[in-house]
Amino acid sequence: MLKDVIFAGFGGQGVMVAGQILSKAAMEKGYYTTWLPSYGPEQRGGTANCTVMISDEPIASPLTHEPTYCVIFNNPSFQKFEPMARKGGIFIYNTSMITEKPKRDDLTYIGIAATELAEEMGSVKATNMILLGALTYFLQDVVSLDDVIAAMREKLGKKKPELADLNEQALRKGFELAKEQAK
Repeated sequence: MLKDVIFAGFGGQGVMVAGQILSKAAMEKGYYTTWLPSYGPEQRGGTANCTVMISDEPIASPLTHEPTYCVIFNNPSFQKFEPMARKGGIFIYNTSMITEKPKRDDLTYIGIAATELAEEMGSVKATNMILLGALTYFLQDVVSLDDVIAAMREKLGKKKPELADLNEQALRKGFELAKEQAK
């Protein structure tokens, strides 16, 4: 079993943190994981993405050229990763920031207005947790929502305990929205 995930967006959107939390949750469940960050050449406001690999066997390479799962935060990342996504894959994207329309008929698209929802919940910084929650719905054979919440609380709870409850609500909201759209 190998799960390959790309998180992609602008720097500062929480792309890297979402990948770290997923990787940590899977590692705590006993899986082999890798987390590989990649940054654009810009110092601020540039693109950023990370690849997370999860496997029940040692992982030979932390790279994927055809990701099965894509979690996309912005238009440039949509344009870059939609053509690369594996046939039959899951493509989760933030409709608050993305004006692109899906072009393929061989992917399952989950569009969520994550930035708007996060603002309504009290902090735009919860956008990444909404999208991570949506992804978690599709990875339940590896990690549960509770596993991801525990990893989030461990990673972020000490630094900003006041945001832990909001982030948990955001994870749960994303999970439920993905569940509704996947029907």
